[in-house]
Amino acid sequence: MRRDWKWSAVVLAALVTAACSPAPVRDPSVESPAEPLVKLGVAYMQRGDRVLAMQRLRRAVEIDPGLPSAHYAIALLYEQLGEAEQAEQHFGKALSLDDSYAEAHNAYGVFLCRRGDLDKAEQHFLLAAGNPLYTTPALAYTNLALCTLRRPDAAQAETYLRQALELNPRQPSALYQMAELSFEHGEYLQARAYLQRYQEVGPNTPQTLWLGVRTEQALGNETAAAGYAAALRRDFGGSQEVQALEQSGHP
Repeated sequence: MRRDWKWSAVVLAALVTAACSPAPVRDPSVESPAEPLVKLGVAYMQRGDRVLAMQRLRRAVEIDPGLPSAHYAIALLYEQLGEAEQAEQHFGKALSLDDSYAEAHNAYGVFLCRRGDLDKAEQHFLLAAGNPLYTTPALAYTNLALCTLRRPDAAQAETYLRQALELNPRQPSALYQMAELSFEHGEYLQARAYLQRYQEVGPNTPQTLWLGVRTEQALGNETAAAGYAAALRRDFGGSQEVQALEQSGHP
């Protein structure tokens, strides 16, 4: 079962935006001369222009090497570029400048989990989730759950997902993952309920539609399964999930 799609959907979009935020240890009434460059660099990242983003963010770090958000933003960019050593260096620098920087702890946790350092990733996710000033602790718990599934430890992952949903009942990735875990446990009605809750707050993806097909088939609702299958074929024709659908022999 593939789970990596949720990192980009749940983490990076939110993290890139958060990179604009000044770190809490700095006087918020005094803007660093590098902060406009950080914001500009982030805007270029959001547009997919990594060359201009790197130019602005490198300049931001040069102007103010003590600005945590500059190191955080450029760490995200280096990670996107596959330059893991540089990314880790700047994540570390951002957190050495401000160890309460929850967004950076969360992002660094994702980075570490991708590289297989699960124990260290867990520490950073918990630091993010436990920060009372962090506005999206449900995101950190969701990411921690996804990382825990790599151990694999489904029971502990479910605990973290439930914590995420207690904090934010509309957390899309947590809802989807609970639907997936419920399906794996044979709890098909519960899987349907979580998937329906997901659909109220999140977009259709190949994964959610394929899960819908399998869940409704397991419940004997071929009409609903056919609806999911039609949407999957229509909207995501080249996906692995459509290939799996065709191999399953579903009409």
